Amino acid sequence: MKDLVQHLAAIELNLPSYPMDIEQGDQGKYYVFDPIRKKKLLLTPEEWVRQHITHYLVKHLNYPGSLISLEKGLKYNALQKRFDILVLDRTGASFFLIECKAPDVKLNQKTIEQVCLYNNKFNAPYLCISNGRQHFCLQKDLKTGKYSQIAHFPMFE
Repeated sequence: MKDLVQHLAAIELNLPSYPMDIEQGDQGKYYVFDPIRKKKLLLTPEEWVRQHITHYLVKHLNYPGSLISLEKGLKYNALQKRFDILVLDRTGASFFLIECKAPDVKLNQKTIEQVCLYNNKFNAPYLCISNGRQHFCLQKDLKTGKYSQIAHFPMFE
């Protein structure tokens, strides 16, 4: 399992580096402390990306950590799903929905459609799909429902 930590650390992400609090637990598994949820989580490649993105949002873009929800359930067409990151605005409305994938997962139309489908529940004006290496950010026109790609994560106001 130590190979996993070394492997993840060797992957160059398109995000600032982040000194994670990682420790080995029972049966050789590794856990990372999540400062948003304030608990240890099993370290997976997807969690590696999720931690880097939340660190970037809070420490570099000044998003309030208290307005970030991570891995909560949602119902879509009677199916139970989980979103990765949902940022609320200061009024409590959905602002930015982010779907995280492991670094080796290729982002394509299907992965983009996944976050767009999830957004039918939240109606956030900004969406992102990221594998840590690539980020596809979209802005939704809330009148027409159409998405257009933007070149950056939205600034939080």
